[in-house]
Amino acid sequence: ALMASPAFAALKVGDTAPDFTLPGSLAGKDFKFNLKDALKKGPVVVYFFPAAFTSGCNVEAAAFSQAIDKFKAQGATVIGVTSGNTERLAEFSSDIEKCAGKFPVAADAGAKIAKSYDATMTMKPDLSSRTSYVIGKDGRIVHVHDAMNPNQHVKETLDAVTALARPTPAKAKASGG
Repeated sequence: ALMASPAFAALKVGDTAPDFTLPGSLAGKDFKFNLKDALKKGPVVVYFFPAAFTSGCNVEAAAFSQAIDKFKAQGATVIGVTSGNTERLAEFSSDIEKCAGKFPVAADAGAKIAKSYDATMTMKPDLSSRTSYVIGKDGRIVHVHDAMNPNQHVKETLDAVTALARPTPAKAKASGG
């Protein structure tokens, strides 16, 4: 059932990301995530996933957990958002084989935030699709990866975050580099 096809991500590069605040868990403890506050610190990776403790979601969470230090080195925050199995997010966030307490996961009741990001499944619109967004400090989307296969989400989003941190030729000239 969770393998239903995703809707096509309608938010595009350059669009303003919808702001949101959601309850969640970080290392098994209650956590409140606010996008606007997180963006003050740097870019944010918002990755939507269908449900905690399902095979693809477990793989994706473990991959983000293993790469979290690379995201942090680029000044980026990672947040996982789901509308599935939300009653188990505290357990999921601290599970050593999943999030390992390294990044927060947030409960999106009724997939309201996922809908605002056009990140829901076509056949099950109350479940998030597997869609990852990289949002720049200015609140604009700089990268979208929409695929039910979890294997490329971390690479795609880390590459986008790394590209944001690289000086552009114009910036390098301005700084004398």
